Amino acid sequence: MSEPVELKTERLLLRPYRLTDAEDVFAYAKDPEWSLYLGRRMPSPYLRRDADEYVATRILAPWDSNPTFAMVLDSKVIGSIGLKKRESRDDAELGYGMARAHWRKGLMTEAAHAVVDWGFKNLGLAKIFAMADLPNQGSWRVMEKLGMTREGVLRRESIVNGQPVDDLYYGLLREEWETGR
Repeated sequence: MSEPVELKTERLLLRPYRLTDAEDVFAYAKDPEWSLYLGRRMPSPYLRRDADEYVATRILAPWDSNPTFAMVLDSKVIGSIGLKKRESRDDAELGYGMARAHWRKGLMTEAAHAVVDWGFKNLGLAKIFAMADLPNQGSWRVMEKLGMTREGVLRRESIVNGQPVDDLYYGLLREEWETGR
C-alpha cells in the first residue's frame, strides 16, 4: 500500500484530508449550485454530518487505489480531486469538485494536471478517464485542457434535479500524456 503524498502546484497544495477539513468542505458543499451537476451523487440538502462523513471516508480510503486530495488555497480547503482505480485494471477515474467562488480561475485544471501526472508516474496507470454531465461545460473543458479525448456519450446516465441527463466520457492514455500530444 502506498503512502499518502502532497503535491504542490503554482497556487495550490494538494494533500490528504484531515478531520479538521470538514468545516471547509461543508462551507462550499452546502451551496446548491455547487452540487448542481453532481445529481444523485450528493445528499440534498447537504448537512454538516455529510461533510464529516465525506472527510472520514476520504481519510480511510486506501491511498493506493483511491487517493483523494484536499485542494488547499490560502490555508482553506476549496475542493477535492482524486483518482479511483478500477479493480484488476490499469486505469482510474478522475473525479473533482471545487467551491463555486473559485470556478473559472484555472485552479481545477492546475490541480487536475498535477494529479494526472502523478497518477501516470506513480500508480502505473495506462489510462485515466473522467465523466461529466453534458450541461457541465466547465468540467468537460477541464478534461479537454488536459488533452483528454471525448470518447463517447452515455445517454441518460445521470439524474440531475430529477431529470435524466447524458454524461460525456473522456479518456487519456499514458503515451498521449507523455508525448504531450
